[in-house]
Amino acid sequence: MSTRLQVPAARPPRGIPAFAFDEVDLDRFRDVQRLAYRCAERVAAWIEPGVTERRAAARLRRELVAEGVRDFFHIPFAWFGDRTAFRNFHTPLQFFATGRVLTEGMPYVLDCAPIVDGYTADIGYAGKVGENAVWDRLVLDLGAYRDLILREVRAGKPLDDVYRAVDALILEHGYDNRHRVYPGRVIGHRVTRVTLRRPVGVNALGFGVRTLRTLGRELIGERLHGRSPLWADGRASRHAPTPGLWAVEPHIALRAVGAKFEELLVVTDDDAYWLDEDVPHVHRVRAAGGR
Repeated sequence: MSTRLQVPAARPPRGIPAFAFDEVDLDRFRDVQRLAYRCAERVAAWIEPGVTERRAAARLRRELVAEGVRDFFHIPFAWFGDRTAFRNFHTPLQFFATGRVLTEGMPYVLDCAPIVDGYTADIGYAGKVGENAVWDRLVLDLGAYRDLILREVRAGKPLDDVYRAVDALILEHGYDNRHRVYPGRVIGHRVTRVTLRRPVGVNALGFGVRTLRTLGRELIGERLHGRSPLWADGRASRHAPTPGLWAVEPHIALRAVGAKFEELLVVTDDDAYWLDEDVPHVHRVRAAGGR
């Protein structure tokens, strides 16, 4: 268990909220993130050619519900083939699961965001069926983005500068930035504990109603201080990372193959670290001889 939070933190700059969570809270967030990855890996073990995106997303939801999940930050998503690279995505409706059928050699991405007792996780899991050399390269290179993001955040760089550092690495690798296709071009967003009691399990446009209400309050509160809970490359993100938890999702692609990870980054008053090192994309890089 991390002991970072047991050391008295420096007082944050005026107007910046102090880190709000203790070790018990972090354990709960970590548990929910592990639950999400556990469910994604069970779907990955089940998935095979002939499965559609809708079936995969529905199976992921059933796995989460079987683990006791009753509410979601957003509903589970599944993307197959060139949809992992968000090719020809022009409206938010195109993010929803479709009848696209998985075939041999195709990449896929599973994305889910369960809420348990108000604690939220948001994860992305990249996979493939059969052999795909481009996917292999992308997934291993994602480790460099994970290291870069942590290094830049620890240095206190403004969020929009970190975003551009990721862009520079994408360009160096010869890939395409696909997180810019997400609504608001976000590479990440704040995650907190949802304290609103109702309505549980009610969704609108793919997002939980409690989530939308909580995010709306955060948007208003943060904007009053010149900050945003959404991490993109515009003026609203021209500030140092606000203490708290951030769901971070660099998404890269080469031609018709896309891959991403998404996990929680902890930003304290004077440090930053990934909430958990026991995640699938880290294991893949280590198994390949990386860090």
